[in-house]
Amino acid sequence: MLTRRTFIAGTAAASVLAAASPAFAAKIPLNTISRYLNGLQTATSDFTQINDDGTISTGKIYISRPGKMRFDYNPPEKSLVVVGAGSVAVFDAKSNANGPEQYPLSRTPLSIILERNVDLGRRNMVVGHREEGTKTIVTAQDPAHPEYGKIDLVFTDNPVQLRQWVITDGSGTKTTVVLGDLKAGGSLPSQLFNISAETAKRRG
Repeated sequence: MLTRRTFIAGTAAASVLAAASPAFAAKIPLNTISRYLNGLQTATSDFTQINDDGTISTGKIYISRPGKMRFDYNPPEKSLVVVGAGSVAVFDAKSNANGPEQYPLSRTPLSIILERNVDLGRRNMVVGHREEGTKTIVTAQDPAHPEYGKIDLVFTDNPVQLRQWVITDGSGTKTTVVLGDLKAGGSLPSQLFNISAETAKRRG
């Protein structure tokens, strides 16, 4: 069962990216990464999530910037995470009767990549920027609220692509989400990100 804690907290794991390019690559500049994220209006991908207890979940992710994301988990996982209207909603097997657990998107590091205008160079947001082999890793947090946690974003170059992220919450626990082939573009139905509609459907 996915809880709020296992969604934003988990065990960091080594990336399983295939190295098709040379063993080392130049660090991708922050302004290049910001332009890439701002150009990523919609996207879908398979994903693998490593949870706090060491278990692994898989599924499909939908991204619609600004402010929307959805995690559909594969069976036997019965959970669903919907990000929309400024909230993160975690649905589990009990949500049919009680509704999802919700909390503000602004209090999670995911808000950094879902905001309307990503500018990683502003307000001391980036606290780490390094390369590891073929990967560039950017560590970012809300400078006004470091207690909300941080996010490590992992990118590859030629072309720039988001490959995974690791979210560390205020208590220091982590969750890793590894993306498959991120397919950008296309139209995504607004219902995918409608928390109220999903709640009503489950109460049926």
